[in-house]
Amino acid sequence: MMPLNAWREARHSVTMAPGHSIHGATMGTKKVYVGIDKDKAGGMTPTGNIVRDAWVFGLIPESETCEGWTVQGIESLYDKVSAAWGPFGHLASNLPSELRERHQRIYDAAVARARELGWDPELDDEN
Repeated sequence: MMPLNAWREARHSVTMAPGHSIHGATMGTKKVYVGIDKDKAGGMTPTGNIVRDAWVFGLIPESETCEGWTVQGIESLYDKVSAAWGPFGHLASNLPSELRERHQRIYDAAVARARELGWDPELDDEN
């Protein structure tokens, strides 16, 4: 789990809904997330990691893509995810077996889907 300040700096990689931008938005423009299923690189982004980790810890249902969520909503979810990781030192290997298995299932599926969409972790230096 990356520190919140690092996520805030990296959020330029968040794919926003058409007509919306995380940077350079005019006053009154609502900044919303496109959803993990529509995010670039199959959701292999800092925001995608937050959503997947929230699924792992049961903070949101696995059917929740976070489509339409504001930056503030994603930041709030980040805080909850970070708190959930705390007791485990932010390491999947420290998770109890049920959570570790859920983490493995969710991340294996995410990597497989991202690769199907052309994501190559060797070439991905934006995240």
